[in-house]
Amino acid sequence: MKLLLAGPSPFVRKVLVLLHETGQMGDVELQKVAANPADPDPNLTAVNPIGKIPALVRDDGPAIYDSRVICRYLDARVHAGLYPETHLWETLTLEATADAIMEAAVLMVYEKRFRPEKIQSEEWLEAQWAKVSRAVSVVNTRWMSHLSGSLDAAHIAIACALAYLDFRHDDRSWRHGNDALTDWYARFADRDSMKATTAEKLDTLVS
Repeated sequence: MKLLLAGPSPFVRKVLVLLHETGQMGDVELQKVAANPADPDPNLTAVNPIGKIPALVRDDGPAIYDSRVICRYLDARVHAGLYPETHLWETLTLEATADAIMEAAVLMVYEKRFRPEKIQSEEWLEAQWAKVSRAVSVVNTRWMSHLSGSLDAAHIAIACALAYLDFRHDDRSWRHGNDALTDWYARFADRDSMKATTAEKLDTLVS
């Protein structure tokens, strides 16, 4: 299999962490592509017409894309149990919440990086951060019992979302008022899978 990626995407990191946690890193070749929403890499659009990362080129079927689809596929591939039937809808909902945090945070970066300064919107940026802030607060108040349970895909997604907030929006201080989530993340960030997939380590992972 081949995973198309660009760093440091939180969606890519989610897949990489899952690969580490399920012992599948050795089964996947990593290929770096250019991540530009206005001018996507043709190597990427050849397998994902939307032009978004990550995309997984499989040996036994068509390429699949969207990090949730890829994670679900990789979990099923080795029967890892990261989408447990006993609380599947909770896991999927919390993973979707994490992905929404990532999306809003990435869009904030894109606004500053790819739009001309004269048409950048501070109001729009604040609206994106409001989504992040609400979601983080809800995870802190409603989802800690889930995060305190056995590892599943939602744990990985939330950790990667929070790591990206630290990486790109540290000045926003997501930890303020979210003590339980802060403590949980400090413990999760110490996992080998998280240490092996930092932005600094990504270049060493890609051939």
